[in-house]
Amino acid sequence: MDTKKISQFVNGMWDDSIIPELCEYIKIPNKSPAFDADWEKHGYMEDAVALMEKWVRAQPIKGMEVEVLRLPGRTPLIFCDIPGDSDDVVLLYGHLDKQPETTGWKDGLEPWKPVIRDGKLYGRGGADDGYAVFGSLTAIRALQEQGIPHAHCKVIIEGCEESGSFDLPYYIDVLRPKLGHPSLVICLDAECGNYDQLWCTTSLRGNLIATLTVDVLTESVHSGASSGICASSFRVLRSLLDRVEDSETGQILVDELHADIPEQRISQAKKATGVLGDMVHRKLPFFGNTQPIADDLVELMLNNTWRPTLSVTGMDRIPSVADAGNVLRQGTTIKVSFRLPPTVDAKVAGAALTRILEADPPYGAAVSFSIDSAESGWNAPEVAQWLENSMQTASKEFFDADSMYMGTGGTIPFMSMLGKEFSGVQFLVTGLLGPHSNAHGPNEFLHIETGKRLTSCVSMILADHHRHVSGD
Repeated sequence: MDTKKISQFVNGMWDDSIIPELCEYIKIPNKSPAFDADWEKHGYMEDAVALMEKWVRAQPIKGMEVEVLRLPGRTPLIFCDIPGDSDDVVLLYGHLDKQPETTGWKDGLEPWKPVIRDGKLYGRGGADDGYAVFGSLTAIRALQEQGIPHAHCKVIIEGCEESGSFDLPYYIDVLRPKLGHPSLVICLDAECGNYDQLWCTTSLRGNLIATLTVDVLTESVHSGASSGICASSFRVLRSLLDRVEDSETGQILVDELHADIPEQRISQAKKATGVLGDMVHRKLPFFGNTQPIADDLVELMLNNTWRPTLSVTGMDRIPSVADAGNVLRQGTTIKVSFRLPPTVDAKVAGAALTRILEADPPYGAAVSFSIDSAESGWNAPEVAQWLENSMQTASKEFFDADSMYMGTGGTIPFMSMLGKEFSGVQFLVTGLLGPHSNAHGPNEFLHIETGKRLTSCVSMILADHHRHVSGD
C-alpha cells in the first residue's frame, strides 16, 4: 500500500466530492420519525436518500450493486453490495436520519444551513452521521485505485437510527440472506476523544426513553383557592423521581439499572483520561461557574460510559413564564431518558422503573409511566490482535499518534442487534463526534481534517482485514 497515494486520493474525494454533497445533505430537514410524525408526507427522507443514491451510483466501484429498500410505512434503507477478493464479509454501517433543529445556534449558523469555518462543516447531520456512506465507499475506492484487495463489503445506511432503529430489524430480516456472516463490522457513528488520533469505541450505553405523567385534577384551578388542599402535580412528580434518583448526587437508586464494570474497561478509561486530561469535561459548554459533578476524571468517564443516568429531556402542560397565571395545574408530563450500562437489559430496567414509579402514588394521584423505546447497550468482544495492530499502524500513519480505546455514553441500537445476531465478529466502532462537535445540540459540526484521516484509516484496516482472513 502506498499510504501517500491513499491520503491524496481520500483528501481529493473529500474536497471535490464529499464536502459539496454533505453541504447539500445538511440543507435537507430529514428529521427522524420520532421527531416528524409526517416524515413520509413531507418527503425529506426521500430527498436525502435520492441525494446519497445518486452519488453512490456514480462511484466507479467494481461490481457494486445498489438497492434502496422501502417497506410500507417504514423509513427507507440504502444497501450496497461490493464484491471483493474473498468471500469473507465486512459490514459497514451508518444512518441518514437527523435529530431536530434545537435552539441556541450561534450567529450565522443554522441547522439546515451548511457553513464552513476554521476547518469545520457546521449543520445538522453532517457528523451524525451523513458522512458515513461517503467515507465508507471512498475508503473502498482508495484501495481499488491501487489494486489492493479487500473482502466482500456490504454497506447499510438506515433512516431510523435517531428514533431507536425500530425499522431496522424488519430490513435485517429481508437482507439476512444477502448479509452472510460478517467477520468485521465498521460503524462510523461514534465519538472520538480528540481530533488527534484514531479512537475505537469499546462499549455503548443503552437508552430507555419514557413519558411520565401525573394528574391531580380534572381541570386546572385558581391556586389561591386550591393550594394547601390539593398537591401540586409538579411536587408529586418530584417525589416520584426521588424514588429512582438521588437528586444530590445523581446516583440511580434502582438496582436493575446497574452493572459491574469490567476491569479492562476501567483500565482503558484510565489510559484515555491520561491522554485527554480535563478535556473529559471541557468538551462540554458549561455555563458560567457550573462545574462537573466530580473532580476525578476517571470517575467522570465511567459515569458517562458505564453508569446509569437520568435526564429530563422534555416537558408538557406547563405554560411559558409569560403566560403563567396563578393556577394550580391539572397535571404535568415529562419526557425522561435513562442511559443504561452496556450490559443491562433495557426491558428489565423498564419493568423495574414502571413498578417503582407507578406503585402507591402520593395522595392517590394518577401516575403513568409509558415506555417509548428501550434499547440495550453493547460491550465489544475482545479485540483480535490483527485488528489491534492494524488500528495502531493506521493511526500512526495518518494521525501520527497511537490509537486509543474508550467507552461511549450514547447508543447505537444496530451494534446490540449485531452482537446478538452474529458470534465471533470484530468491531471497529469509531466516528467524528469529538469535543464541541455537539451532535443533537446547536452548532453541530464535522471536523473535516479528521474525516479525511479517519477515511484513510478505514482503507488501511480493510486491507489488513483481507490479509488476515487470506492468511497472507
